[in-house]
Amino acid sequence: MPFSRNRSHTQLVASPLLVGRLCLRGAVALLVSAPLFPQPLAPVRPARKSESSPLKVIRADVRMVLVSAIVADRKGVSVNGLTQDKFTILEDTAPQPILTFSREEAPCSVGVILDLSGSMRDKLPAATAAVRAFLKTANPEDESFLMAVASRPESLLSFTDDAGTLRNSLRAARAEGSTALIDTVYLGLSRMRSASNPRRALLIVSDGMDNNSRYSKAELLRTVQERDVQIYTIGIAERPAGKKAIQLTEESRGLALLGELAGLSGGMSFTVVNPDGILPAASKISRAIREQYVVGYRQSDRDDPGKWHAIQLRINSPQLKVYARKGYYSR
Repeated sequence: MPFSRNRSHTQLVASPLLVGRLCLRGAVALLVSAPLFPQPLAPVRPARKSESSPLKVIRADVRMVLVSAIVADRKGVSVNGLTQDKFTILEDTAPQPILTFSREEAPCSVGVILDLSGSMRDKLPAATAAVRAFLKTANPEDESFLMAVASRPESLLSFTDDAGTLRNSLRAARAEGSTALIDTVYLGLSRMRSASNPRRALLIVSDGMDNNSRYSKAELLRTVQERDVQIYTIGIAERPAGKKAIQLTEESRGLALLGELAGLSGGMSFTVVNPDGILPAASKISRAIREQYVVGYRQSDRDDPGKWHAIQLRINSPQLKVYARKGYYSR
């Protein structure tokens, strides 16, 4: 159905702020959210019975929340083939009827954030191996950029679909300096605005420590809640033998931050101590980014700009775990 700019007809409107993505394959495709602002789509015209038949227009006002979700087994492997009846969704603790349900495999825009600060000096081989393993699984339609965590954020490579170039850029990687992890993740989220693909994610490979950021943790977490970007993390840890108590505390705090970023955004977090766990973690993340369910329901509250709405997406199997965003701010 072609777009029309004829202002003599009533038009269907949709918000420019996208809470989710809804694809109704067939005669009509809509992207809708809340609140509604006038952004014209084509009017719907029924076929005329005769030249004298009046033009009829269908008026629609739909506000849909679309939640992307990963379902994995206890080993972190994505599970496909589930049906709608396996899911339950709640907004602000109230169950919501599921109006749309689909499983999507889509190309992705992924920002890779690699920690090259001094705290990663002994962990650098494992960290670069994790990034290389992830890039080997990239699809031709994917695009990625590469940023480094150092004393301040460093851009190593802009968006490209050439995974080989990304892997080659890791050869000169050196770990040194202070750690501005929070600032780098913040900048990475901003850079995702220029992504070409609707599905967007960050992959962070780090120990989670930070000692040189200007942004606070609270500011970063608020931004994560506002952006439609999933965050996946691979935490590189060391064996505790021989470590001082303060070192163990710092490492635990850093890994907890990585887990919190992933949990808020609907992504997955893995911690790797043994190098043998690097390839499986990268493979699980790659599959999870590309193979997801999309669950949609109608937003109930219209007049609440700036209000946080908590979302709970549940799966009715104790053997499975669902990963999805924790909520959204209405606009």
